[in-house]
Amino acid sequence: MTLTIGQAAPDFTLPDTHGDPTPLGDAPLTVVVFTCNHCPYALAWHERIQDVARDYEADGVRLLQISSNDAGRYPRDSYEAMKARVDAGDFAGPYLYDESQEVARAWGATATPHVFVLDADRRVIYQGAPDPDYTDESLRARWLREALDDVLAGRAVQKPNTEAVGCSIKWRG
Repeated sequence: MTLTIGQAAPDFTLPDTHGDPTPLGDAPLTVVVFTCNHCPYALAWHERIQDVARDYEADGVRLLQISSNDAGRYPRDSYEAMKARVDAGDFAGPYLYDESQEVARAWGATATPHVFVLDADRRVIYQGAPDPDYTDESLRARWLREALDDVLAGRAVQKPNTEAVGCSIKWRG
């Protein structure tokens, strides 16, 4: 079951692509995106999500991206492939490896990408897709940006739930 609006997000510490343990942390706003290297939806939304990270960094927004897929069945989602993408400069923040899939299960991640926004108390204030259409780059992760803008302006998030659209998380058998 996916985390619901207002629910406290489970804590975690996962390795990044340099092997450094990276905790969820305590940023004023945290965006957690379950993603991967092979899914066409995740790839289509990828640059829009990186732009959000760059555009909101000065506002104290932290972006953590997590791959939880079964790398045995999907080698493009392996730790080594993740590292290659980060080393190529494809990520505007840490890319974390959830090898055990425990974090994805605890959060109820269903798709790649599945976006969660947490407030300073680590409560979910938005969950779903970055925007309404993965094929339309002009949307610029609109739903995600609207959620961040609402919080930064001191407003309640107007659209806290959308449907996470993408490839399913590839669970181990």
